[in-house]
Amino acid sequence: MADKGRQSRTVLTINGKIAIYRRWWYSRQTGSLAPADEMLDHGGDTITPGVVEMACRINLSATSFRKAASVLERTAQVKVSGERLRQVVEATGRRVLQAQQDNAVRVTWQASDCGVPEDKTGEKTRVYTGCDGVMVPIITDAEKVKRRSTIKAKRRRSGKKCKRLPPRRRGSDLAWKEFKVVFFYSEDARHQHVAFTDGNHVKAGTLLRREADRLQFREAREHIGIVDGAIWIREQMELHLAELDGLGLDFYDLSENVHHARRKVFGEESPDGRARADDLMHVFKHEGYSAAWEKIIQWRATLKGQLKREASDRLMKFVSARQEMIRYPKFRERGWQIGSGPTESQCKLCTKRLKGYGRRWDRPNATAVAALDALDRNGQWPQVWPNACPAAR
Repeated sequence: MADKGRQSRTVLTINGKIAIYRRWWYSRQTGSLAPADEMLDHGGDTITPGVVEMACRINLSATSFRKAASVLERTAQVKVSGERLRQVVEATGRRVLQAQQDNAVRVTWQASDCGVPEDKTGEKTRVYTGCDGVMVPIITDAEKVKRRSTIKAKRRRSGKKCKRLPPRRRGSDLAWKEFKVVFFYSEDARHQHVAFTDGNHVKAGTLLRREADRLQFREAREHIGIVDGAIWIREQMELHLAELDGLGLDFYDLSENVHHARRKVFGEESPDGRARADDLMHVFKHEGYSAAWEKIIQWRATLKGQLKREASDRLMKFVSARQEMIRYPKFRERGWQIGSGPTESQCKLCTKRLKGYGRRWDRPNATAVAALDALDRNGQWPQVWPNACPAAR
């Protein structure tokens, strides 16, 4: 092969940009090649895994990719543009998401690890699960058209010959889309596992079953689901988690509906209305559905006026449709939780990076960024980047 001399290529590392000079060879049969590249960088990446990890971790708490790039340059002296950092983070998130779907990233705990603190024998295990929808800002098709027109105008003003823009991907029809969060946790919340999807309720149910199997949810002694009043959540729970010992309606979600009816009937500041609503919730919690239903019926009979009766009818419809989920005395007797606060918190935390002023996402990119956040919250980060070394003393 003919010696074509030494040529350089640059690689961005955690120690800064490095120029690597290696010898190139050529022949008609094989073309050009640099044998040293196979040893130095088998994948041909221009950014090392160390920089990728730093970019992904800084992005978790950043408000924008441009801000993350600024922090990366300031703290690690690694200079990369905000656009390049976005491409790296989203591509890494897609790989992580695929690894999670292929079960290539192991879970950090299983149902057998979820002991109940008050159980002295150590034999009882209990796992809670929840599911909820959360709204994420999505780039609309009109915004995509406007952005593309702005880029074209900027190119024309520059007077330079530029590479042709790739085909435009169609944007969303609405500015917000509902994503689904699936969550599993232990009694003391030491063990938590979250998953995220941009699919519909059917995809959420499939994700629920997949993550339950990975955690060996069936092996727990007690399986409890606590969800809000959305019908699709209850249907997916009943369809995919037949092993549930109890599926309860979030006590605070029920309380919101009761107080909504109270405000419609008595007004916002009525002491009598607050007393009646608090008394009804006390009956739900300590006496159960039947006693509370009788109280609502009696309350309904005393109301005069169409608007007041419509408000009470909406409450009665909401409660009657979820009769099997309102079993608070049974839950409290067994020591089970009755609120879905942990699931609600995860919904906020998982989408913290996605929401904020001026943020808009393509659905796959939003899912990819959320996958990195879930990787960190599930304690799976070291499996993807296992080579972190402690500082020398």
